[in-house]
Amino acid sequence: MRRSVLAVLVVLVSGTVAFAQAPGAPASRTMVSASDVAAMIAKAKAERKDQPLIAQSMLQLAPYNVSLEYRASVGNAAVHETEAELFYVVDGSATLVTGGTLTESTRNGANLTGKTIQGGQSRKVAKGDFVIVPEGQAHWFSAIDGTVVLMSLHLPRASGVK
Repeated sequence: MRRSVLAVLVVLVSGTVAFAQAPGAPASRTMVSASDVAAMIAKAKAERKDQPLIAQSMLQLAPYNVSLEYRASVGNAAVHETEAELFYVVDGSATLVTGGTLTESTRNGANLTGKTIQGGQSRKVAKGDFVIVPEGQAHWFSAIDGTVVLMSLHLPRASGVK
């Protein structure tokens, strides 16, 4: 099932058209254009104060949620215990650490957050890159090169899969 979702997502994103709600649009709108994405980025940039991340929902189709993430500084590390997370880098670049162990972790429902990650693998990600983080794996943007804009899709565990 995850392969099917990933294949559909690749087709949608690579064509620069994704099904979504634009900011302030009625619920019946089913497309987000390049200008809609630019408006979402501008809104996030304008609303950001000191927080490392501004997230805006682009699409919600249970059980899936697609968000636009505007990151301008380093935030917390995370582990999602019951869902994988797919990132598409819309613009900018950053260093993503995956694997390893959260430091100073706390629980928030089925998720864990931590200050940083000890160990793990660091890699540069830049505009056009896709990365999937398996459920249960720590991940953290340890460095942001100016700003990075991401599309993130949480992929819940398929029923019956352990």
